[in-house]
Amino acid sequence: QSMMQRELGRRTGSCFQRCVGMDAINSMWGTTYDIDKKHGTKYHQRFQQYVSMCQKKNAVIGGAMTDPKGDRSLNCVQQEDPDLFVHVHARKPDGTLVLRGSKIHQTGVLNSHSMIVMPGQRLVEEEKAYAVACAVPIDAKGLTYIYGRQSCDLRAMEGSEIDQGNAKYGGQEAIVVFEDVEVPPEFVFMDGEYEFAQLLVERFTAYHRRSYICKAGLGDVMLGAAATISDYNGTSKASHVKDKIIEIAYLNENIAGTALAASYGGKAMPAGNFLPDVLMANICKHNVTKFPYEIARLTQDLAGGLLVTLPADKEWENDIARPLLEKFLVGKKGVTVENRRRILRLIENMTMGRNAVGYLSESMHGAGSPQAQRVIIQRLMDVEKKKDLAKRLAGVTQK
Repeated sequence: QSMMQRELGRRTGSCFQRCVGMDAINSMWGTTYDIDKKHGTKYHQRFQQYVSMCQKKNAVIGGAMTDPKGDRSLNCVQQEDPDLFVHVHARKPDGTLVLRGSKIHQTGVLNSHSMIVMPGQRLVEEEKAYAVACAVPIDAKGLTYIYGRQSCDLRAMEGSEIDQGNAKYGGQEAIVVFEDVEVPPEFVFMDGEYEFAQLLVERFTAYHRRSYICKAGLGDVMLGAAATISDYNGTSKASHVKDKIIEIAYLNENIAGTALAASYGGKAMPAGNFLPDVLMANICKHNVTKFPYEIARLTQDLAGGLLVTLPADKEWENDIARPLLEKFLVGKKGVTVENRRRILRLIENMTMGRNAVGYLSESMHGAGSPQAQRVIIQRLMDVEKKKDLAKRLAGVTQK
């Protein structure tokens, strides 16, 4: 899976909106098994049937975990508006649940066929109505989608392929509103088992933070763009340029290496699937909150100021401007101005345009903001054991 995710990043140069569904499947697979073992429910069998159905239909699955949250200092039931967290509003005699609430930052949800809805935080007994996990078709009655904006998004409507930077691939996000959405019992995988909400969230974040190896795939594209624009500018032989490209590779492989280490260190769970090494998964994601920004900075450095002063593609349609632009925007001999423009626009797209959403901002906040990883790292770094190692070698005797 890790290698596949990196390869998809390479091929798209964008968020390809598949990780969250795969991570939701793995998280729910183990958690439904554990709930059944404690409560005698049939969630795991239901979930197996749901996954089998999606496989037969080749359906794309989205994962919906993040609630709007409102006042972060208050829990679910303390909010003035209960709809700030998805919850069971009503029940029908046949076991159908009626949901209200919202999920936000939903990357790729409009590209999916079905979404797995999950609680997004630890819950207590009085919040049982919020302890709900289920599958909902994307076109279910009562769902409203509000599409998010992205930097430079209108370029896709201007008719210029070059100015888009990456005209083939891009991500999208949406706010999803649940207004009396009905979920039949066969698609309900948690209903009130509040004590498993935290476990589900922790498992999901472990899977999803390891999934950020996808950014190494985008980093491979950035490395290629940085090296190409250096060739086009005639600067590729300069020692400082070579060193910056080496630094890009070094940072990018650190992302990939920690993700692969998380997968390699995974352990089998009672349900039969594997959970990645939680510490290494969080190290991977924490690297991702930093390294893509430095890679973007180095690539912009190598690109030069034309990255942000390049005229629009329409100027090449002007009889006066075109020959002047072709004359003064030349680079290395043998390189066309058009190819130079294309690489510059790709760099712009990934570092400040539409796909900067997936490469930079999503790297910061997706699967949890940096502090969330630091909390887990602090919990798992076992500092007392490390103290003992140091004391033993130093000859320190314990009192």
